[in-house]
Amino acid sequence: MSSPPTVAVIGAGAFGGWTALHLLRRGARVTLIDAWGPGNARASSGGETRILRGAYGGDRVYVEWVARSLKLWREAESLWRRRFYENTGMLWLCGDDDSYVRDSLPYLEAAGLHAAEMSFDDAEDRFPQFDFTGVRTLYVEKEAGYLLARRACQAVADAVDAHKNGQLRYSEAAPGPIRNGGMERLNLSDNAKLRADFYVFACGPWLGRLFPEVIGERFLRVTRQEVFYFATPPGDTLFEDLLCPSWVDLGERIFYGIPGNEHRGFKVADDTRGEPFDPTSDERLPTPARLEEAREVLARRFPAMAGAPLVESRVCQYENSPDGHILFDRHPQAANVWLLGGGSGHGFKLSPALGEYAAGIILKDGTPDPLFRLDRPGHGESFQTQFGH
Repeated sequence: MSSPPTVAVIGAGAFGGWTALHLLRRGARVTLIDAWGPGNARASSGGETRILRGAYGGDRVYVEWVARSLKLWREAESLWRRRFYENTGMLWLCGDDDSYVRDSLPYLEAAGLHAAEMSFDDAEDRFPQFDFTGVRTLYVEKEAGYLLARRACQAVADAVDAHKNGQLRYSEAAPGPIRNGGMERLNLSDNAKLRADFYVFACGPWLGRLFPEVIGERFLRVTRQEVFYFATPPGDTLFEDLLCPSWVDLGERIFYGIPGNEHRGFKVADDTRGEPFDPTSDERLPTPARLEEAREVLARRFPAMAGAPLVESRVCQYENSPDGHILFDRHPQAANVWLLGGGSGHGFKLSPALGEYAAGIILKDGTPDPLFRLDRPGHGESFQTQFGH
């Protein structure tokens, strides 16, 4: 093209925002569109915090993306003079099967990330706030921690809007007609029509609804997920960032947590997939049963927190692909339309590297890795887990 390509990115969450920013850095003109704004309460990228961890079983590409993303997160902090990443470390508490973490160790080492098995004597000395009953093996991941999710989404969108070739636009977008192998335009909720050379739909739990024939519930299922924040004992710093790691408990069910949260409470969440959820219209009220389960885990793993009052809660959502992997592919009937989603609860931390990867594929008219494509093995089969906010 003799002039810079124009790209419309629909969805200002982590995937859409970072993809838009990398497209701008590669010379495109970009309009980033979101119905409610970056980091809004309905978005999968909304909320206060997301875990950053490198262990990914045998999925080498994700480990490499975590390492790359960590570098990009730190560069963003320096460039924008805002904090997004808190390096608490990650404590993995494994039951009978520790293969998910153990199989990650060679990939972590190759990527420059550090993780190692920890003895119970060392763990009890270093982390006295934990009760390790029922745990068979422990691992510590040094560079892991958490990201300030809503703050990061807003900062990325601000950077897009501040760029000379970028614009952030608040509107609901719907796909326009597809003719002759391409999409002609977007239809916006203010009755405007927007035309671009490329369209990137990175709209999380709404992706299947916008493209029911191509994606629908066969490829993405939206589930309700509840997150709880508990008050820490007064004057007790053992549950704050400096002394407590983020953690994942790989027992019969996967629970995870984040300390500190800028004094917003001790975060506890169940990774078990919840009930089907409508991110637009369903109310986000926590359920007593899920709260009681979180309290039981809290009391078992952190005895000093038993009976701690709930100070905050959130209902968010996962959008799950059949195999837990990210979706990134071209629309089969529209060569200028790209579909990006399927974060499946784990994608936020990867968004800087994923956006960089996606921007390169889109502008070079390339082909994504088969792992992310619509026609990959496992399409439409039983849904698997790929965990971790």
